[in-house]
Amino acid sequence: MKTSVAILFGGQSSEHEVSLQSARNVINAIDRGSYDLTLIGIDKQGRWLRFDERDYLLDADNPARIRLSPSGKVLSLLPGSLDGQFVEVESGVQLPRIDVVFPVIHGAFGEDGSLQGLLRLLAIPFVGPGVLGSAACMDKDVTKRLLRDAGIAVAPSRVLTRGQSIDFKEVTAALGLPVFVKPASQGSSVGVSKVTDEAGFVAALALAFEFDHKVLIEQGIVGREVECAVLGNREPQASVCGEVIANDEFYAYDTKYLNGDQARIAIPAELAPALSERVREVALHAYRVLECAGLARVDFFVTEAQAIIINEVNTIPGFTSISMYPKLWQASGLTYAGLIDRLITLALERADEARQLKTEIFS
Repeated sequence: MKTSVAILFGGQSSEHEVSLQSARNVINAIDRGSYDLTLIGIDKQGRWLRFDERDYLLDADNPARIRLSPSGKVLSLLPGSLDGQFVEVESGVQLPRIDVVFPVIHGAFGEDGSLQGLLRLLAIPFVGPGVLGSAACMDKDVTKRLLRDAGIAVAPSRVLTRGQSIDFKEVTAALGLPVFVKPASQGSSVGVSKVTDEAGFVAALALAFEFDHKVLIEQGIVGREVECAVLGNREPQASVCGEVIANDEFYAYDTKYLNGDQARIAIPAELAPALSERVREVALHAYRVLECAGLARVDFFVTEAQAIIINEVNTIPGFTSISMYPKLWQASGLTYAGLIDRLITLALERADEARQLKTEIFS
């Protein structure tokens, strides 16, 4: 009997279009002999929609114009249902029960713990970390605090919340120049600016506050951008390392998803074996510290002095055609379809463990 998998994509974040690209690749790669698929897209208004695979995307080959088809059927959720967790609103038809959800929703409402909490209420196993790990990794300020407490190096920074102010001279005295100004809880370099002067600092703060109520001002680190993919629950494994060699000022959203020729990816990264092994060890350490499960991609700066500094940790990394996470595992000997299968297995294993916990005191 096949496992019923719901691929969940879209969402209300600034990374909606990236999510659609990721989902398309997962849907195309998943083993149809083992899994029955239900496609659920979330539009930019937050509606959950069921789609037929033959008609779920428009302009699918254009990263700037890709969007959900208008053919989706609006869904309602049924917490506590033993038969199925979703019903089509217009027809009243209840969908068959979903065994596991594969969320491919990047950014806010997708990898910040919100979706994970909802899926727990629906009693549906899901790929990726739970509420705590997702929320901790999404907020870059919280990520840094936890990693620092564990003795893991992060870039020095200052945090600013809406309504607060900070003097540019204070920033430069503490962090030097350049600095990077970024929303605390966004991904894919959305709202991120490289700052070299006071006018740019003012503009960068204004831009970052368009996307979040908390902003990170981070010291610019001169180093190579190295990434490592982690996979597993209690006994996670680290992939080979990869390196992003960007031709732009930094690896911005447009460079990642719209102008792919502006960056080169080297897999494996051209690191000495001992240094590569150290990066992998730090990736696994960070993964455990941040309560990750299932998967995460850990992004580093590696300096000329071989200092290993964590930049951020992504709990629902991209699965687009240019994304590092699946590429790193392919280079480590795991096919795209095999990776998807492993992620689903890990989700079901974690759900089985959770079901063993008591929920009643006197039972």
